[in-house]
Amino acid sequence: MNTSDKKVLLVEDDQSIRELYAMALIKAGLGILMAQDGDQGVRLALTHHPDLVLLDIDMPIMNGYEAAAAIRKDSWGATVPIIFLTNRADPRDKAHASVQLPERFITKAEVPVREVVDQVLKAVA
Repeated sequence: MNTSDKKVLLVEDDQSIRELYAMALIKAGLGILMAQDGDQGVRLALTHHPDLVLLDIDMPIMNGYEAAAAIRKDSWGATVPIIFLTNRADPRDKAHASVQLPERFITKAEVPVREVVDQVLKAVA
């Protein structure tokens, strides 16, 4: 699969986690855009139209639920794959996220980075 023309927007407020996932995604051949909060993520998404948005939930300024809702209001954003990547594992969180029709809901502590990259690659294929 040729991933060199695929862009992923990684929206994560924790710099070390953001860099960890960014390095793994780059190593897999994906282009990366990064944002440190939901507001910045929405602006980058609507400007650059990445092939997928990898979105944390607990972030400053605008949380992931709000960011996903803002992206979904745009005609492009209505169909872009969104993967929630979070430390939240409560079924209520998954239910709340499901309103935004995510491609996946991944709990960081339960899924190795390599598996997250594999899910992203499948979603942008």
